[in-house]
Amino acid sequence: MDVIYPLAVPKGRRLCCEVCEAPAQRVCTACTVTYYCSSVHQRADWVSIHEKICQLLIPLRTSMPFFNSEEERQHGLQQLQQRQKHLIEFCYTVAQKYIFEGKHEVAVPAALHSLRFRRNVHGLSSVELVPAYLLLAEASLGMGRTVQAEEYLSQAQWTVLKSTDCSNATHSLLHRNLGLLYIAKKNFEEARYHLANDIYYASCAFGTEDIRTSGGYFHLANIFYGLEKMDVADTLYTRVSEIWYNYVNDHYQTLLQIRAQKPDLLGQRLVNDTGLDEAQDAEAIRILTSVLSIRESSFVRTPKNIILVLQTLAMLFYLMMNSSKAKEYASRALKLAQEQQYDLEQKNVQDFLNVITAEEDRFANRDL
Repeated sequence: MDVIYPLAVPKGRRLCCEVCEAPAQRVCTACTVTYYCSSVHQRADWVSIHEKICQLLIPLRTSMPFFNSEEERQHGLQQLQQRQKHLIEFCYTVAQKYIFEGKHEVAVPAALHSLRFRRNVHGLSSVELVPAYLLLAEASLGMGRTVQAEEYLSQAQWTVLKSTDCSNATHSLLHRNLGLLYIAKKNFEEARYHLANDIYYASCAFGTEDIRTSGGYFHLANIFYGLEKMDVADTLYTRVSEIWYNYVNDHYQTLLQIRAQKPDLLGQRLVNDTGLDEAQDAEAIRILTSVLSIRESSFVRTPKNIILVLQTLAMLFYLMMNSSKAKEYASRALKLAQEQQYDLEQKNVQDFLNVITAEEDRFANRDL
C-alpha cells in the first residue's frame, strides 16, 4: 500500500509532497522516503526523475548510522555531501535535457530536486541556487506560465544582487532567461538588451566562439527574424552555425586522427564522442534543426548556409552514434552540393559518407 495513515506519522512531523509541498497522502513504496499529495504528482515525479534516483534517496533521507569515532562521522558526512552534489548535477542535466526537447512540464520535478539539493548543500541564499531557479523559470515559460517564471527570475536576480562572487557564466544564464521572458511578453527591446548582456558575459566566461555563447546569438537571431530584419538575423544564424560546425568538426577530426593512429579502434566508438552531456546534445539538435528549418523555408535560400548546417548535423549525429541520422543529413547536403555544383562541399560530404560506409562494412564483415 502507498497510502499514508495519519496515525502512523510521528507527532510533530509534517510530510510534504515532493512536487508541490502540500500535505502528503501517499508514499513511494520502493524507497519509502518520498511523499506525494496525489497519484498525479507521484506519477509526474516518477516520469521526470524519481525512477532514476529512487534508491539513491534512501541514504540521504534516513538517519545516519552510529559512528565509533569523530573521524568516521566526518567521513560519513563527506560521503553524504558528495552524494547530494552528484544528484544536484544529475537532476539539473536531466531537467535541461527535457527543456531542450520541449518537454517543459516533465522537466519541473527534476529541476525542483536540483533546487532542494542545492539548498541542502549550499544554504538558502547561495548563488549556487541561481541555475535551478533559471531552469524552473525556463520550464514555466515553456508552459506559458509567465507569472510563475517571473517569480523564479526575481528570486534569481535577488540572489545574484546579494552575492559578491557571482560568475560571468551565471550572469550570462540570468540575462538569457530574462531575454526569453521579455520575448514571451513581446517586449523585444528589453529582450535584445538582456540577450546582448548574455552574449557579453558568456564571451567573458568562455570566449566569443564557444558553443555556450551561441545560445545568446541564436535567441537574438530569432528576435530579428520575427521582426523581419532578415540581414541581421541571417548574420547571427550564420554565426551560430559556424560556431557549432567548428566545434563538431574539431571532435570529428580528432576521432579520425585517433583511429588512424590506433587501427584497432576502427569501427568502434569512443565514450562521449561529442564532448557534450545529454542536455548539451539536445540543445545542439534543437538549435541546429531550428536554424535549418528557417534556412530551408526562407524565401531567400542560401545553399551554402544550408549545406553548412546539414554537415554539422550529420557530424553531430555520427559522434552521437546515430549513423542512420548522420547519413540522412549528409545525403541531403551532398544532393544540394551537387545541384549547386559546389566541388569542395561535394568532396567533404562524400568523404564523410565514405567513412560511414567503410565502418558499416567492417561491422557487416565481423558478423559473417
